[in-house]
Amino acid sequence: MSLQMFGIPVSRGVAIGRAVLVASSRVDVAHYFIEPAQVEPEIERLRAARDAVAAELGGLQRDMPADAPSELSALLDVHLMLLHDEALTGATGHWIRERHYNAEWALSAQLEVLARQFDEMENDYLRERKADLEQVVERLLGALMHLGGGAPSGLGVNPRDFAGEDPLVLVANDIAPADMLQFKRSVFTGFVTDVGGRTSHTAIVARSLDIPAVVGAREASRVIRQDDWVVIDGDVGIVIIDPSPIVLEEYRFRQRQSELERERLTRLRHTPAVTLDGERVELLANIELPGDAAAALEAGAVGVGLFRSEFLFMNRSSGDLPGEDEQYEAYRAVVEAMQGLPVTIRTVDIGADKPLERMSLHELRHEHVLNPALGRRAIRWSLSEPSMFRQQLRAILRASAHGQVRLLVPMLAHLSEIRGTFDAITRAKQQLNESGRAFGAVPVGAMIEVPAAALMIDRFLESFDFVSIGTNDLIQYTLAIDRADESVSHLYDPWHPAVQELIDRTIRTARSRGKPVSVCGEMAGDPTFTASLLAMGLRSFSMHPAQIATIKQQILRADSRKAREDSSELQPTA
Repeated sequence: MSLQMFGIPVSRGVAIGRAVLVASSRVDVAHYFIEPAQVEPEIERLRAARDAVAAELGGLQRDMPADAPSELSALLDVHLMLLHDEALTGATGHWIRERHYNAEWALSAQLEVLARQFDEMENDYLRERKADLEQVVERLLGALMHLGGGAPSGLGVNPRDFAGEDPLVLVANDIAPADMLQFKRSVFTGFVTDVGGRTSHTAIVARSLDIPAVVGAREASRVIRQDDWVVIDGDVGIVIIDPSPIVLEEYRFRQRQSELERERLTRLRHTPAVTLDGERVELLANIELPGDAAAALEAGAVGVGLFRSEFLFMNRSSGDLPGEDEQYEAYRAVVEAMQGLPVTIRTVDIGADKPLERMSLHELRHEHVLNPALGRRAIRWSLSEPSMFRQQLRAILRASAHGQVRLLVPMLAHLSEIRGTFDAITRAKQQLNESGRAFGAVPVGAMIEVPAAALMIDRFLESFDFVSIGTNDLIQYTLAIDRADESVSHLYDPWHPAVQELIDRTIRTARSRGKPVSVCGEMAGDPTFTASLLAMGLRSFSMHPAQIATIKQQILRADSRKAREDSSELQPTA
């Protein structure tokens, strides 16, 4: 029976595919297809991992102290029984043989099937054995990692190359932003999560991947079963499970129409962004990793308006932060890849929904209990870690010797933070001079994403060379709404008069002072707001590369003078 679920649309388009359920703790498991000739070697990898875990558990039993509780030995017996149960390792082989999944992916897929069965058991004792099953699978995944295997170079096949298999969509309770980066070149064509908001960082990364996505679908990961056919309508936020043939054909038609529209828009990538009344507009790209620079150029970006450096700090298994040289190489790679175009590097914006792996238990508990969006994040965190901050500043300054680099500082609100930032920059320059390392002139800008900063824009412009408006956080903080919380997402309103006034005030003040101003938040890549931002005088938009062509089309059709005249009609009241 077909079933519809509703969530929040965060990345446009339609995805159709078989569901792959992934628990949040196993999102980073490798997902790739294997060739038919690799099926038997991959099954042998699985057998070898099972034998290794069996030997490990057997060793634990043999070495158990004489006074150990009998329950411990019984628990190991349960784990050994589960390990050799045909419903786990035997059925996992089915995913490898029939669907050509790699062993880790196949094991995770079968775990989700069995976990659902345990959840539906009426007997409490049997239902609680799901935890034992998960522990056994974690051991098997660890053994597979230790054994190594035939993982392809990079992250697997291209998103639209399914090696002859059915297309796939990802279903999870939630996906951390750092884990989302695992899917930049993965087999998934779309995803749906139980939680999340329109401007959560998971949603932002989904848009950067240019794949349809729906978040905040509540019970999706509980209702959808492994291998179900699913339609994700990223335009309106509908998820359809086991669609009828008529519905399926309708959405396939929409997919084809969307692909034709994308192809048509790509023809605009080398066309200058100029309004009908002759106003030239700068379209820049937001990127997360050095490898994204190629997509920015391909999309026709005239520079990088926001390089989110924090993603270099995340997904690090050792928990160590990237050193100065590692960061320098990453920044230099982007600068050189952009072939002389400007690159704006934002200092690390850690905190809120982007915690570090190395956070202590106390810090993680603090982040969980209190509101992390109001805590020690972004520039607050950097100033509290002066050694780390100077390392990053030195790396950014060194990269400026290879091209145009601009430095952007997030979440400033206090004059003391401004002074602390410039003191750190001065010290970093002194250290580079003392060591004889080259660096160029680097304009320094402030992100305007706290209402206090927008209200103090005159004071900010006395210190900074440019400003960039982060609309996602500016809306969140102005309206006191957690943008990652789907329960209040209906109150997240970019058209709210207070939000519009702060944006308008910032743009007009910066222009009157002759200082460059851009918008790098999600509003920049949303065609709904293009005319309004042009009317305010904005001439620099920074967005994900996938959104550039759509916004350029809006600009080519716009008359900025007429937009100014019509601006009052374009902004509905709250």
